[in-house]
Amino acid sequence: MSINEYIERSGAEEEQPTIEKPKVEKKADKPKKTSKSTAFTQILNGDFLTREFVLNNLGFIFFVILLLLLTVAKGYYGKELSKDIEKTQKELDEATADFVETKARLEEETRRYRLVEKLGPKGLKETVNETKVIRLKEKKDE
Repeated sequence: MSINEYIERSGAEEEQPTIEKPKVEKKADKPKKTSKSTAFTQILNGDFLTREFVLNNLGFIFFVILLLLLTVAKGYYGKELSKDIEKTQKELDEATADFVETKARLEEETRRYRLVEKLGPKGLKETVNETKVIRLKEKKDE
């Protein structure tokens, strides 16, 4: 009788021949869990937090976390500072443009021929004689 045949069971149970399964030897080269995979699963499970190593080095862990927080805060501070610099640079550029415009307008208004036109009704005229410089010679006390 083969294993795949249908066995009819009638009221009395018959002894069935025992079928021995061939024993498979376990291979010694079966991949074992490495420390990396167990460490990774311990991190995911949170089991590493209960270890004695973590409890003994808790101060150092908090210090590293503080440094990470400071690094993030420094990044945000740098971005904020660069925004302020750009804003101040725009204001400076606007003030410089206003200064140049006002200076050009002042130079235009104070040109020689404009001053002559404006002072004409008041009776002031431009001199046609050259400007003379008077120099005094100092006398040495003898």
